[in-house]
Formats: sequence, C-alpha cells, structure tokens
Amino acid sequence: MSADLRELVEREASAAHAAVPELTDEKVRHALERAAELVDERSDAIARANALDVDAAAERLDAGSLDRLRLDATRIAALREQLAQLAVLPPLEREESAWELENGLQVAVRRVPIGAVGANFEARPNVAVDVAGQLLKSLNAAVLRTGGAALHTVTTLVDDVLRPALAQAGLPPESVGLVRSAEREGARILVSLPQVLPLVILRGSGETTAALAREAAQHGVRTLAHAEGGGVLYVGAAADPARAQALVEASLDRLGVCNRLNLLLVDRAAEEQLPGLLLLLGRLGIDVREPVRLGHEWANDPEHVASVTVHVVESLDEAVSIANDETSGLAAAIATEDAAAAERFLATYRGTAAFWNAPTRFTDGFALTGSPETGINVDRVPGPRGPVTYRDLWLRQYRVTGDGTQHR
Repeated sequence: MSADLRELVEREASAAHAAVPELTDEKVRHALERAAELVDERSDAIARANALDVDAAAERLDAGSLDRLRLDATRIAALREQLAQLAVLPPLEREESAWELENGLQVAVRRVPIGAVGANFEARPNVAVDVAGQLLKSLNAAVLRTGGAALHTVTTLVDDVLRPALAQAGLPPESVGLVRSAEREGARILVSLPQVLPLVILRGSGETTAALAREAAQHGVRTLAHAEGGGVLYVGAAADPARAQALVEASLDRLGVCNRLNLLLVDRAAEEQLPGLLLLLGRLGIDVREPVRLGHEWANDPEHVASVTVHVVESLDEAVSIANDETSGLAAAIATEDAAAAERFLATYRGTAAFWNAPTRFTDGFALTGSPETGINVDRVPGPRGPVTYRDLWLRQYRVTGDGTQHR
C-alpha cells in the first residue's frame, strides 16, 4: 500500500505543481467567489459528510477534538463568508520596492509565488478551506492532507466546492490536490517531495508536527509549523477586577483552540482577586491544575481539556519572563489600568501577539486582518510570524534591467 500511496501523493503534487502557471488574480477571485456560492448550494452534502466523520470519531476523540471536527450550520456559513470575503480582498501587491543604481541598472524587488505548497493538518475540516483559499489567493497551488477523522468532510469540500469552483473559473481543478488516504504515511510522503512541494504547512500536536518537521528537513523541504499554542493572561497589580474576570470568560468561550486562555498569572499585589477568579473558573466548568510545566497546553491534553493553570507571580517582570521562556510564544495579554505597566509588558513580551485588556482569542488571521490564516507561526526567526495569510506566502525576487553597458 505504501508504494501505491506514494504514487498517489506524487501524482497529486505533480498536478498541483503543473497548475501554478495557470493561476491569475482575476481567475482566482472568480474561483473563490464561486466556492463561496457552492458552500451554500452544497451545505447539506457538507453536513452529511461531517456527520459521518463525527459519528465515527465520537468514541475515540476527546471533547476538544470533536469540537474542532464538527461543522454545524453556523460554521458552514462561516466557511462561505470567509471565502466570499477573501475573494474581494485586494490581490497581493507584487512589487515591494524599486530603485535605480548609479550605473543605470533598474532594480525591483518582486513578490513571486512559491509554487505548489503542501499542508498537513489535524481533524479540523475548516482548515482545508482556509489553507487552500490563502494559497490560491497568493497564486500558489495546494496539496492537502488531513487526519483520518476529517477525511470525509475534507474530500467533500475539495470535490464538491473547491475543484468545481476552480474549473468554472477556467483554472485547473488540480490546483487543489488531496491525499485521499487516512494512512499517517501520507504525511511523511508529503514532506519528502522537494521538487514539487518545496514548502509544507504543518498544523497539529507539538510532537507530531516536530517529527514531520525533522523528516522534512532531511528531504530539503521547508516547513511553516503551527504546533503549539496556549494564551497567557497576566492580571496586573492595577487590574480592574470586573475587567479581569470578563477577559477570563471571553478567553474560554472555546476550549479546543490554540488561542484560548491556558495560563493565568496573577500579580501578588492583585492576589485579593484570586478567589473571585477561581469562583469564575469553577462556574465555567474549568479545573485548576498543576502541570509538569507552566506552559503545558491543556487544549492538546485529551484528558484535561477543561483546565487552566493558575500561578501567582511577584512582579510584571516575572510574568513576562514566564510568558517568554515557558510558553509557546503564541500570545499573552495583560489586564491593567496602568498604561505604563501595559507598555512595559507589550514592549518586553516576544511572542507573536501581545494584548492589553483584550483576550488572546483574537490571535487569529481572520479576526485581526480580515483574511483566514494557514496557521500561526511561532518560530523566532525572520519570516512570516504570527497568523500567516496570503500576504505572507511569497518569495522575494530581485529583477534587474540594464542596457548592456553595465559591468562590475
């Protein structure tokens, strides 16, 4: 089966790679508009496929994973809305800058497509549309691979929505490929094809994603990984109690997502607020647990998803140090009425998103930029970081024009 699976993945990847030159901003806009309409027209088929996936997974997935897998009517409508909004967003500005050298050479820095890009993601079917939409918008093709729990839903989204929309816009349907197998070997093959898939977006648990990133590196494939999350809220010395409680509640509206409240830090000077905060957590059905490390992400802990870590700190500096050094670096927020303290917190936290009196749940491409994301990159290296959207999915190219007289 592995040989057959490799042939399948290579075929999908090669077809996507070959489709890239056909992609244009205008045709992609039409394809995304049509895809939004098809989500509406085929919502019953999407719901039926998703029900099959949810029923099959009910006894083996935890509550948080099932929540990520489930597409109810509201979430299906959100898919349509995101595609429609993505369609009307301005295309990527291709020229970054330009100048003329003293010798007369004209230099332009251009943003060019990457090509075909792979994407491996957990049992979260809306990611299929988010990732494929972003890649198409940036004039890249996509090859998707999801966990077996979401395969029926993702197959329906690809075959009944994305590919028909591409075809009706005059584009190759193969611009969005799919690994049509639940075998985990499919993910390993996806990261082993540098000639046709030079970049693979990885979303999932830290351990699985880290292993795939190492595998990709061995094959010369680059990765954009969204492996770990967990929001931090620091209740500062000058925090308003009602505002702090509102932030906690707003940060826990969903438990199976990466940007939910994971670590609650309370300043010693605000310790009198702790009983009220603990009472609120209890009312919300959230357990307070002592993890192995403060940054342990409860959303990825099947047995303890409805948990938060609570820790008292001696100062703002200690809170920032913990957020920087003991968490994933996804997002951290400060609750305070002291503007100077807020500015110090925002200036010294190094994660991808920093908040003042706002919940970390807004660490999301669509919420912050109006464009769905392929994932949230927490790497501490140059390149796209934080929510990655179509505006980040390009390569830099220098274009130089002369008149034949220039020389070194």
